[in-house]
Amino acid sequence: MPRKAVDQELSRERILEVARHLFVTKGYRAISMRSIGQQLGYSHGSLYYHFNDKAELFYAIAQEDFQRLGRLFEHVLNQSPSEGMSKLEQVMLEFIQFGLNHPHHYEIMFMTRDEELLAYAHAEQGRCMEMFYTIVRQSLSAHMMSEQDRHNIPRSLFLALHGFVSYYIQDQVTFEEVKPAATAHVRFLCRRAVEEAIQSA
Repeated sequence: MPRKAVDQELSRERILEVARHLFVTKGYRAISMRSIGQQLGYSHGSLYYHFNDKAELFYAIAQEDFQRLGRLFEHVLNQSPSEGMSKLEQVMLEFIQFGLNHPHHYEIMFMTRDEELLAYAHAEQGRCMEMFYTIVRQSLSAHMMSEQDRHNIPRSLFLALHGFVSYYIQDQVTFEEVKPAATAHVRFLCRRAVEEAIQSA
């Protein structure tokens, strides 16, 4: 089949969507390019027009998902926060919303245990987390934090958000179902972060 025809019929985005679901629900090692092709209704050879192998396909998924979260952070930073919320609270709430409304994306990004796969996601994960850390530091810039707190506070906030998301992902709830709890969680975390920053000033 000519490459052009394949590209028109089977998009890269569709492959990523189906492969992401299969990797999360069945496990990376249990899934082959053939099984992904079967799920899509195409021969596995069609996938090779877009990806050289399964590892490249997984990396493309991780890269796309982290870029999506990065764009979300940038969008929030460029918009006025919701009434009664700080910019940092809004960013943290959007992170929770992203995780709960896109559980397969989130599991690929932050809950992968396979060491081989972690190697593919590590660089993208590091860039995403550094972006979050920078947002936290800028939000608390009015306080003269110690170098240790400049590292510890953003990390602690991220881990607290990750704990919230990973806990509720297990229950398969949507963000709207736990929005009041998420808002209270974020406000508590930000209040504690400011208190910690003030103490270290």
